[in-house]
Amino acid sequence: MLEEVEHWLTRRSWSVADRPLDRLMVAKAARGTTVSVVLPALNEEETVGEIVSVIRRELMERVRLVDELVVVDSGSTDRTAAVAAAAGARVEDRDAILPRLPALPGKGEVLWRSLLVTSGDVVCFVDADLRRFSADFVSGIVGPLLTDQDMQFVKAMYDRPLLQPAAGHPDDRSARDDRDDGSDRGDGDDGSDRGDRGGQGSLGGQGGRVTELVARPLLNLHWPRLAGFVQPLGGEYAARRSLLERLPFPVGYGVELGLLVDALHTAGLDALGQVDVGVRIHRHQDERALGRMAAAIYRTAQLRLSRAHLVRPELTQFERGENGFVPRTHAVDTEERPPVREIAEYTAGRAA
Repeated sequence: MLEEVEHWLTRRSWSVADRPLDRLMVAKAARGTTVSVVLPALNEEETVGEIVSVIRRELMERVRLVDELVVVDSGSTDRTAAVAAAAGARVEDRDAILPRLPALPGKGEVLWRSLLVTSGDVVCFVDADLRRFSADFVSGIVGPLLTDQDMQFVKAMYDRPLLQPAAGHPDDRSARDDRDDGSDRGDGDDGSDRGDRGGQGSLGGQGGRVTELVARPLLNLHWPRLAGFVQPLGGEYAARRSLLERLPFPVGYGVELGLLVDALHTAGLDALGQVDVGVRIHRHQDERALGRMAAAIYRTAQLRLSRAHLVRPELTQFERGENGFVPRTHAVDTEERPPVREIAEYTAGRAA
C-alpha cells in the first residue's frame, strides 16, 4: 500500500460513533446544508418500507438531519411504490424523470435521474434491499460532509457476511435478481447477520465476492490511491451535489466504481472518506448474475483506463440444458450518462 494511502486511512476513515447526531445537527444548522436521501428500488416491497420508516423516524422527526427522502422506482411490478409512499417517502417514477430521454436499464441510470428530482446540497444513496436497517447508514456517511467542508465523497464500510437463503425463503429470489434492471443492488453479494435467521444459513465473512475478485484487484493495480476503500462497490455513499453534477454516471452495475474513480480524479484523495457503520445485511445473487456484474465493472474500469482498443462488450456464460451446456451471451453495460449539469432541464431547475 502506498504511504499516501496509509496516511489517508488514519485521517479519512472513521466510525459512525465519531460524530454524534447532536454534533451533526449543529454543523448542519451552522452552514445551512440540506440533505437528500435517495433509494433506487425495483420490486423491494419487503424491505423498502422499513428503511423509509427508520429514516423518517430517526432522522426526519426525532431530529431534522434529512430534509428530503425519495424512492425512485424503476418499474416495479410489486407494491414497492405503494409501500414506500405509505412509509413516508416521496416516490418518483424513473420513466417520468426527464421523459424526453428514454430510460436505460440499470442502477446507475436511476441514480443519475434522481439528481433531477432532488434538491439537497448533499445527496445520500442507500440500497433498498437492506434488512435490519440502521439510521447509522445515513448519519454515518453524511456526517463528514456536514462537519468538514473539505470532504466531497464518503462511502460506508461494514462487515458483509454472506448468507445462503433456504429454498422458498423470501430472499431466495435469484431468478428475479438475474438481471441489471435499475434496482438497488450495489456489489450484488449477500450481507446478513452471522447466525442463522429465519430459514437462512450464514456463511460468515464471505460477502463481497465481486469486490474481492474484480474491483479490489483493479483498484490496487490501476488506481492504487483508492486501495484503502474497504467497500468500493457498496451502494451506500454520500456526496456533495456540486461534485455529483460534474461526474458521468455509468448506467449499470459499474456506477459505484466509476463514481469512485472519477471522484478521485475530480476532487482528489483527501476529499474522499469512509465511515464504519457496522454490518450490512442484504440478499444473495447467483454466480451468473455476479459474472455479468463483474464484466460491467471491468468494462467501466477499462473505459477509464483508455478510450482506445476496447474489448468487445459481451460476456458469454454457460447453463446446463437438456442436451448439455448451452452458451448464453449477454451485452455488457457500455452506456454512460453525461454530467447532469450538461442537461438543460437540470440547470433550468436549479436556476428556478
